[in-house]
Amino acid sequence: MRNYFIKVIIALFWFAAVLIFLPSNEDITEEVVFWTLQMNDFSDYINNVISEFESENPDIKIKWVDVPFSEGEKRTLASVLSDNPPDLINLNPDFSALLAQRGALYEINTEYTKDFNKEIIETLKYNGKLYSLPWYATSAITFYNKEMLKNAGIKIPNNYNELKTIAPAVKNLNAYVMLPNITENDTMLRILNKYGINSAKNINSDEAQKIFEYFKELYKNDYIPKESITQTHREALEKYMAEKTLLFQAGPNFLTMIKENAPSTYKKTDVCEQLTGSIGQYDFSLMNFVIPLRAKHKDEALRFALFLTNETNQLKLAKLTNILAVNQKALQNDFYTKYDDSDLSSKARVISAKQLNKIRPALKTERNQKEINTIINNAVQQILLDKDTVKNVLDDTAEKWNSLE
Repeated sequence: MRNYFIKVIIALFWFAAVLIFLPSNEDITEEVVFWTLQMNDFSDYINNVISEFESENPDIKIKWVDVPFSEGEKRTLASVLSDNPPDLINLNPDFSALLAQRGALYEINTEYTKDFNKEIIETLKYNGKLYSLPWYATSAITFYNKEMLKNAGIKIPNNYNELKTIAPAVKNLNAYVMLPNITENDTMLRILNKYGINSAKNINSDEAQKIFEYFKELYKNDYIPKESITQTHREALEKYMAEKTLLFQAGPNFLTMIKENAPSTYKKTDVCEQLTGSIGQYDFSLMNFVIPLRAKHKDEALRFALFLTNETNQLKLAKLTNILAVNQKALQNDFYTKYDDSDLSSKARVISAKQLNKIRPALKTERNQKEINTIINNAVQQILLDKDTVKNVLDDTAEKWNSLE
């Protein structure tokens, strides 16, 4: 009997030991920390996607943190240099490229990109390698006033050269052809990129000089407002809504602002492709995902990023926000390919989406991008205000740009 009790006690001891060391569900669940930039307005969508993902992947839990846009870069930089960064972060490509240059990001195998728009994937590569996945895009279109166009007896321009030819007729209406806000951020660099000018090596080329001379002529002849060298797209929007300009270039989402704030102008508005340069390329903007090199759950983070960007979830987000999908199957959906002539919003969306098929060469972000923007914008102001010859200003610009490299 005594031996029996001893055996029972030993068995209970081993059973208890097994229970102590047996992993619980909580122990085998990986928690992926996911940061977004000011997406709290779409919390229902994000939370639903997280719930669906967790249902399909019971071994993974997602912890979502929404970061204010103004704090995104500062908090991200501090986190990726720490030993415990988030696993998946929503950033813009400019800052993502900077982190890739510093060796702070995990390289993503291109085999995972087969469902994405190929043009966009190529623009994200750094030194031939991929360190981010796209989430959503925007591509500006041209808004124009149909009544002003008719009264001026002109056709809508397709490119910057044609813009100059119609400017005098618009001036006869006591209006401007547009407010190009050419010193806002990298606006001028994006225009130059449409002519293949995108480096210190060709910023003072003959072609570059012609483009700056072109804007100088528009400015000198009062075809564009004097505020063009100081004001932003917000002021450009206000001028368009007040019917002081024929054209306005921005994302399709600005249609809502025009409709709400200037309904009479909205009734006269139509849309078309954005103005192009000599190479016929369209401009676009992008938000993407990165995985820090020091992230603890890289594979799980990648799996979640691919889930967020699948066809279904891209279309759901697009219908909530008016953004452009980056998933190629989603872009082939009727939502992006068909529109009713009476629905201006759908027409704008289809035009914008179509432009994603011709976005290369995209403007590549450089290590000292903010300083480069400042140098270019200072050059614009000097040239348009006739402070020196175009050649002298651009030679000086090339020298300053080179000194940053």
